Amino acid sequence: MKHFPIFVSIRNKPCVVIGGGPVASRKIGNLLEAGAQITVVSPQITEEIKQYLAAESITYLPREYTESDLEGAFLVFAATDNREVNSAVAALATSRDQLVNVADEPDECTFVLPSVLDRSPVLVAVSTGGASPVLARQLRIQLETLIPSACGRLAGITEEYREKVKRFFPKQVQRKKFWENALHGPVSELVYAGQEGSARTRLDEMLEQGLDKDPMGEVYLVGAGPGDPDLLTFKAVRLMQRADVMVYDRLVSQPILDMANPDAERLYVGKQKDDHAVPQHKINDLLVDLAKQGKRVLRLKGGDPFIFGRGGEEIETLTDNGVPFQVVPAVTAASGCSSYAGIPLTHRDYAQSVTFATGHLKDGTVNLDWPHLTQLNQTLVFYMGLSGIAEISKQLQAHGMSPDMPAALIEKGTTRHQRVHIATLATLPEKVVESGVRAPTLTIIGEVVKLHDKLHWYEPERHVKDSDFSLHQS
Repeated sequence: MKHFPIFVSIRNKPCVVIGGGPVASRKIGNLLEAGAQITVVSPQITEEIKQYLAAESITYLPREYTESDLEGAFLVFAATDNREVNSAVAALATSRDQLVNVADEPDECTFVLPSVLDRSPVLVAVSTGGASPVLARQLRIQLETLIPSACGRLAGITEEYREKVKRFFPKQVQRKKFWENALHGPVSELVYAGQEGSARTRLDEMLEQGLDKDPMGEVYLVGAGPGDPDLLTFKAVRLMQRADVMVYDRLVSQPILDMANPDAERLYVGKQKDDHAVPQHKINDLLVDLAKQGKRVLRLKGGDPFIFGRGGEEIETLTDNGVPFQVVPAVTAASGCSSYAGIPLTHRDYAQSVTFATGHLKDGTVNLDWPHLTQLNQTLVFYMGLSGIAEISKQLQAHGMSPDMPAALIEKGTTRHQRVHIATLATLPEKVVESGVRAPTLTIIGEVVKLHDKLHWYEPERHVKDSDFSLHQS
């Protein structure tokens, strides 16, 4: 280990920055965040440093560097554009056993600055010892996707409860088990979901229950989006990898399933028209039962859980049974598939509104508000409408929509299997038959479909095995 990793308090400590350019400006900004007393020595300074000076945040000496400038400094930064000056600063500071950082010269540094992920009071620092600052930044960016932005608030709550936990559990081994249960379970997720009051309530309940009672689990109702794994949110991926058991639908693509915790138990509850592997009420009860066993349950649903995803029905049952849950929205099929097909849902020249509709209702009919759906200057998007496409075409025409209205069928949208079939309202049923289009398919009807030929940009791969899309397609 070339450098000893350490976090040092520099609040109110004298720090000297030799140089006034962009590099010096970045270092000054970081030092100010840490509460240092900063002296800047340079004939010229950037506009940003001038703003620090105007705010009386720094002391500025508008001249060339002299050896006396380093006297009493806790940290020294050599950040001029003159290599000889930087080397002289480094040599003097090192001879005085002062810690010095030299811009772009790691061999002359006695300390290096890492790339920092700030979730105060949680700090994550990544360093390559000066060998590759760009790599350090890239690694830090990857960590950004893994560490929730509310991690600092979680740390604050744990600090708030430290003394209280000590009173309940005098032995260190007891406290360790308590905090492992708390942070591994719903408490942390409640904080990440913005429910800090509920998190404190849960901590109080856990203290009263002691260590012997099995904790309640939690349900993560996560939208898997339309199919492309790159469209998942950071939060979705994090929860997918934390789950103990995954309850998933037919329309979740295989690449997304592969991103979940490989050790999680997997339960398929897919549904398609007239063929429900597990009835909805049994899915609701299953989620409750699994959570009450103390498990972290990932309910993974294609698209967005709250847009024709029955997510509302599921969390009603969870609420009635006192099961904690959180909902992670996703890119819904209408937005994702239309974007990948080059069909904007709204456009000032073609459509000023958009309506989402389901292709079949709970009773199996397609009994919709047809007069509303035939309004001018709007785009219609039908989910799950493939089997009812003939009735949709017939009713829209019967209620005044032109038979020549452009229409599109987007099959397996956003995936490598995507196909876009262009038709008109009148020819939609025929297009379904002749193209052999299969579910999942989204139907878009409106003038905006005219833009597909000009705006389509996504080029999916051809001749990819259907098994690559999902284990349970039909």
